[in-house]
Amino acid sequence: MPLERTLSIIKPDAVAKNVIGQIYARFEAAGLKIVAARMVHLSRGDAEAFYAVHKERAFFKDLVGFMSSGPVMIQVLQGPGAIAKNRELMGATDPKQASKGSIRADFADSIDANAVHGSDGAETAAAEIAFFFPGVNVYDR
Repeated sequence: MPLERTLSIIKPDAVAKNVIGQIYARFEAAGLKIVAARMVHLSRGDAEAFYAVHKERAFFKDLVGFMSSGPVMIQVLQGPGAIAKNRELMGATDPKQASKGSIRADFADSIDANAVHGSDGAETAAAEIAFFFPGVNVYDR
């Protein structure tokens, strides 16, 4: 499997539950390295810009409100097949449908407050990493 990087966000609901460390432990146990990280409280404008791809969808306003409601932890994960591996760790968007032991099954409250975000492909990962870590040479092991 090729070495990849992907963006991961621990959303406001999971940050408020104080489970950042538990989620990081899952990334690391799965062979993913955290090569860049920062905690931020997204402004409404930043959340709108990041999720602009969903602008025309009915849930956009609620998503932006939720993502700007409290601090988030943003990290770049690196490892073989990192994108697919992270998506497997996250579980289905709806925690009721997420596999037992997945991050969303264990920490999410609803389809809206679903604990984590992860890039869905290589192009998306590159754009999302550049959005949050522009011009930063993320640590490379």
